[in-house]
Amino acid sequence: MKKITGILIAASLPALVFANLVFAAETGSALKNDSLRVEPFTDAKVAGNLVRGDSVEILSKKGAWLQVKVKKNTGWVRLLSVKRGSSSNTNQAGGLLAVASGRAGTGQVVSTTGIRGLSAEELKAAKFNETEVKTLESYTQSAEQGSQFAAAGDLKTVSFTNLTAAKGGAK
Repeated sequence: MKKITGILIAASLPALVFANLVFAAETGSALKNDSLRVEPFTDAKVAGNLVRGDSVEILSKKGAWLQVKVKKNTGWVRLLSVKRGSSSNTNQAGGLLAVASGRAGTGQVVSTTGIRGLSAEELKAAKFNETEVKTLESYTQSAEQGSQFAAAGDLKTVSFTNLTAAKGGAK
């Protein structure tokens, strides 16, 4: 009897896992026209097109990219090109304003692209990388270098009377 029970459990386990995968598919809609890419890279080959308003099935997420299925095409698209959840054509102007302000989504929370593209597990696993910090610091420019750059580009100084200078001056 124990053998039969074990066989039944083992035989039904794949069906249960598959059922969860089928029901776990997330849907969304395209916020703008974009290219579907073969890989999650800006310079990857184009696999098709995503048209604003298209309903998509979100298959997976990698960094700031979503793998989506739209009609008969499957490909990768930037995370900010897709609104998660059911698609709706109501209040398109409000949706556009929400995207422009960074307040798209149900929580109305403003987030940055860098954080939005990372999962909770990736954030928890993040480690301090002194080499990368030094690399970023190496990009720092002096005020003199900034002035030279502005002069080379024929940029002019613009004063904003409603803004006060920070304590300690510009760095």
